[in-house]
Amino acid sequence: MTTVSSAAPLGAGIPLTLPTRPRTHALTSVPLSTAALPPLDLTIPPWPGEMMTSGDVTLHVRRTPGPSPTAPTAVFVHGLGGSSTNWTDLMGQLAGRVNGIAVDLPGFGRTPPPDGYDFSMATHTDTVVRFLAGLDGPVHLFGNSMGGAIALAVAAQRPDLVRSLTLVSPAVPDLRPDPRRCANPMMPLAFVPLIGNGVRRRLASMTPREQSLQILRLCFARPSVVPDHRVDEGVRETIERNGLPYYRAALAATTIGLIRSWLAPAHKSMWRVVPKVTAPSLVVWGTQDRLVSVRKAPRTAQLLQRGRLLVLPRVGHCAQIERPVTVARAVLGMWEALERDQW
Repeated sequence: MTTVSSAAPLGAGIPLTLPTRPRTHALTSVPLSTAALPPLDLTIPPWPGEMMTSGDVTLHVRRTPGPSPTAPTAVFVHGLGGSSTNWTDLMGQLAGRVNGIAVDLPGFGRTPPPDGYDFSMATHTDTVVRFLAGLDGPVHLFGNSMGGAIALAVAAQRPDLVRSLTLVSPAVPDLRPDPRRCANPMMPLAFVPLIGNGVRRRLASMTPREQSLQILRLCFARPSVVPDHRVDEGVRETIERNGLPYYRAALAATTIGLIRSWLAPAHKSMWRVVPKVTAPSLVVWGTQDRLVSVRKAPRTAQLLQRGRLLVLPRVGHCAQIERPVTVARAVLGMWEALERDQW
């Protein structure tokens, strides 16, 4: 996946205009920084959390202090069903360069949704825009999965708020009818007449550990390498999440909102949004991503005006968790290249 054929479909049948900015480097030319990084410590717990108001938005966030209060800020946006804890290790790797803020979107993690919140992609995007607008200067914006789709929309709408963009398996339109994309292969049967009620009862009766292990198998290429204490962390988070009165409704409504964004008419398609992003952008994808096909990776990176692509073998949907050191070196490599005006 080192080249992209000029004949490759770039918009699933939607006529698109490629970025006019000439490329001075190959699409897959991603420098990896050799700067010293802190040793990867998989025993660290999630970073401390707090409620934070920025602009007129209040979100639960987890923060890593950077080298100084005046250091740049990095903001991390989780995917569907995720939370700020999805960024623990990558935030630790980058703490020597930036002040990190990982957010819980409304309805996820520990952020209760405000009254009337509709969980559409447009509303999630507006929430992040308003949160960033209240911070001091543009940020390095990160997004994984659905968070990547939100980050794309934010960068397209408000380029003044985004210093750089890192997308990890962003949830660009991918409508493959593949049951392997479900955490539980029984899930599609939950909506089948006659048998649906029984399937839903079976799914509801699963233990938190069963639920956590299913998500692990879905999102990771090699779930067996995840340390036991991290599995236990996931179980505890599942128990907490299941006890929140808003979570299930938020998950269902946000899932519908994401799918609706994939089914949007051509003039509103996400593929129309991507070429509007002017921020320096790094796209990271795992070859064994079951949720959003790695085949979408070249199209996404090529449509970005200043995009480059890093594809990681034997990695699934959450490269920032499976390969935090490599992702950190790629991010730092982008930042260093920007300092040299070589991105």
